[in-house]
Amino acid sequence: MFGLTTLGALHTAISLVAIVAGIWAFARDKEIVPANRLGQLYLATTTITAATGLMIFEHGGFRIGHTFAVLTLAVVAIGTVAAASPLFGRASRYVQAVFYSSTMLIHLITGSAETLTRLPPGAPLVTAANASVFTQIIGALVLLFLVGLAFQMRWLRGHLHSRR
Repeated sequence: MFGLTTLGALHTAISLVAIVAGIWAFARDKEIVPANRLGQLYLATTTITAATGLMIFEHGGFRIGHTFAVLTLAVVAIGTVAAASPLFGRASRYVQAVFYSSTMLIHLITGSAETLTRLPPGAPLVTAANASVFTQIIGALVLLFLVGLAFQMRWLRGHLHSRR
């Protein structure tokens, strides 16, 4: 199916659950909240996606996808430390939000590359993940991320101040 191994298909299915859960969490809660079920689903499926990504070696050794997987695991870990400890002090909720939101950016970048290099089957829209079109896609995703993050930080600041 789409040139995927069984592990690749499982990895893709779990990543799609993560993306849906992430979009739903942002729409409902304005952030990834690790204390609620939706946030837990997102973080668990994101972590599993990264872990399974590290096991995929269809194109040879360690590649850019593996780098994104390691980055994702590190970003989730930092967000979790921010959520569960006083390490970052008053900035903890902001650090948590920035790092957890960054995982969605990573999902969208890697997902775009995988989708465009595999679909439609037999004649993908892009023939290589390093095609110049990805510079534009990544630029648009980063811009969307930064705008979304600005709105999120503004909402979080208002939300945290109103609770005091």
